[in-house]
Amino acid sequence: MISRGRAGGVLMGWAARLSGRWADGAIGAATTAATLGPLLVSGPKAWWIVALGVLASAPVYWRRRAPMAVALLVGGAMTVMVFWEKPFLPFGPLVAVYTIADVSPAWKRLAAIPAIAATVGVSLALPGEDSETFRLIGTAFVAAYALGTSARANRSRTAELAERVRRREQEHIAAVAEERARIARDMHDIITHAVGLMVVQAETGPVVMRSDAPRAEAVFDAIADTGRGALTELRGLLTALRASAVPAAEDLGPAQPRLDGLASLAERSGLDVVMTVEGERRRTPGSIEAAVYRIVQEALTNVRKHAGVGTVRLRLRWTSEELLVEIADEGGGPRRGGSGYGLIGMRERAAACGGTLSAGPGQDGGFMVRAVFPLE
Repeated sequence: MISRGRAGGVLMGWAARLSGRWADGAIGAATTAATLGPLLVSGPKAWWIVALGVLASAPVYWRRRAPMAVALLVGGAMTVMVFWEKPFLPFGPLVAVYTIADVSPAWKRLAAIPAIAATVGVSLALPGEDSETFRLIGTAFVAAYALGTSARANRSRTAELAERVRRREQEHIAAVAEERARIARDMHDIITHAVGLMVVQAETGPVVMRSDAPRAEAVFDAIADTGRGALTELRGLLTALRASAVPAAEDLGPAQPRLDGLASLAERSGLDVVMTVEGERRRTPGSIEAAVYRIVQEALTNVRKHAGVGTVRLRLRWTSEELLVEIADEGGGPRRGGSGYGLIGMRERAAACGGTLSAGPGQDGGFMVRAVFPLE
């Protein structure tokens, strides 16, 4: 009796490890051999007993395609055969029960439990088996069902882990793409602002040099300061590009500008910037501060390049729910904007922080850039 239980456990473990068409064929052949072998070794048998043995084992080859039908076929054949010949173990029904627990939907698995119990009980009670046989055969069927359930659970866990890894990879790829887009926008803003300002100052230098030497010296000092500042910011961006990890949204690093730098930005712009702040300043995420700074920087660069005016109004208005930023001039109005990436980049910056940006004619003529950022 002990050898029967061990043999059944070995077969069920083998069935749990194998899958696929070729494995089904191997399991079908092994199940048929394990069922017919002891019958044929014990002596000659009638052909119909051999046929019942084949019906009680060989159909497990199709167990994955029709688990319930295979279970009914092999179970019925085994129930009939035990009235004349008792097999070493009901290998075919055991494999069929394992397959039902492994691949069938929940309602079929639950419906199969009483059917399996009734069929096994009848096949043991009618031939008059003793209680020890009841216990061993019952344990074998419970083990087969448990192994099938375990195989299904392991497969579900594996699929869940694979899906989690896939989502994590996609999130990482998206984060890398977003970070590189941010860096590209920063490089555009830094280069266009710094180079544009240096060009304006360099063109002014020779003019004032002939009439006002101290002022000319200040102009060239401003050019040098602008160039050094641009190099510092570019160096920070290149360091971020070389880094292996993608920084978090709030970990913007020292290269990222803040709202406190707007006054210095306005002073270096070469424009007469009238800056007003309304409302009580609230705690603002670093990503929004950087976006506001870059939007103002790009807007001032556009004013200097396109508007042909020297005065700009910069307005920041704080409310309990949002931060409003407006950059307005009295220059060329909606004719500006061009086909470059300036306005596109500004809109992308605002959208990345959950805000909106509009650009067009101002209320008093000229051109206005208006950005609104939500504050949590």
